[in-house]
Amino acid sequence: MTQEITTPSPAPAAPLPVRDWPALDLEGTAFDPVLAELMRSGPLTRIRLPYGEGWAWLATRWDDVKLITNDPRFSRAEVTRRQVTRMAPNFAPRPGSLAWADQPDHNRLRKPVAGAFTVSAVKRLRPRAQEILDELVDGLLRDGPPADLVERVLEPFPLGVVCEVMGVPAADRPRVRAWTREIVSTNGAEAAGRAKDALYGWITATVRARADRAGEDVYAMLGKAVADGEISEEEAVGLAGPLQIGGEAVTHNCGQMLYLLLTRPELMARMRERPEARGAVLDELLRYIPHRSSVGLARIALEDVELHGIRIAAGDPVYVSYLAANRDPDVFPDPDVIDPDRDAGPHLSFGNGPHYCTGAVLARLLAELLTDTLLDRLPGLRLAVPPGQVAWRRRTMIRGPRTLPVTW
Repeated sequence: MTQEITTPSPAPAAPLPVRDWPALDLEGTAFDPVLAELMRSGPLTRIRLPYGEGWAWLATRWDDVKLITNDPRFSRAEVTRRQVTRMAPNFAPRPGSLAWADQPDHNRLRKPVAGAFTVSAVKRLRPRAQEILDELVDGLLRDGPPADLVERVLEPFPLGVVCEVMGVPAADRPRVRAWTREIVSTNGAEAAGRAKDALYGWITATVRARADRAGEDVYAMLGKAVADGEISEEEAVGLAGPLQIGGEAVTHNCGQMLYLLLTRPELMARMRERPEARGAVLDELLRYIPHRSSVGLARIALEDVELHGIRIAAGDPVYVSYLAANRDPDVFPDPDVIDPDRDAGPHLSFGNGPHYCTGAVLARLLAELLTDTLLDRLPGLRLAVPPGQVAWRRRTMIRGPRTLPVTW
């Protein structure tokens, strides 16, 4: 009698450990050390953020980030129906917000405002944007050095241009700008909440007032879309809010890029000596800068998905890191080095897939205008303090210098 030989089934793989990712106040353009460690740990890791419930998957490789952000099996809308681990203490998504919409709702919501952010629309805006910037730089030169570049240029310039695109009446711009500054400040949740309530109340009234007015500005487009039944008023307000506040990213991204130029003489020299190649350097700086803290918004897997032999189960929350993808060594060799000769075109700083930044073309234009105008009109531009004395934003999702003292 022969004995039957059986091969034991392989033991199930041990679950990956869950790594706590605290909110860090990082100085300058330093890369998040927790994220760097998670990138080394593998293409997929499990993380727990300071707020919310449970844990989530984190994808850090460029290919995986591209896949997840363009795959309908991963849903943003589903996140609004449950609690997931997250960076923000408060979670109250508004109806109409593009950030939480899946297809086909996403296209339905985006369509009414898409015309304001096309390449041709932004091209038409360029002379007016340059005029706004020149007025600010004129004031800078008139008053003389030193000056805080954030206060005098980097903050008012994007806010002013966004008001033009949105169609904010001149008389309302001071208070809209004040509310926007308060919302993105680090003064505290209570003050930001009051400012947000005031801004959204103003937006509601403005959308109603534009229902019967033709125009190419965003509020006119939204008013018409509501009147035509394409979107609800609530959705129009949810759409407009993030767009109205959107200049903050330009302020802080450009603050980081200018800080790098002002602290790296070889980069500044390159920009001054080869103005025709500035665009490529800006792309490399956009790839390099840590434009946010931690991660952004989650997605939920709607079905089981296998990546790298790991099963992401239906219902699991998933985060992607654009910062990590921008430093994937398989796509960007020596990713921690700023290489002005690199082809940084594949960077994901504006996102990917359906949720690619609505205002990406506009943001890129503003960065180009800021860089060209400041370098050309202030040939002696330099920091007015040692680099270590530049104050950086604290307790904030969007990273950047709080002040940028300069002289010339």
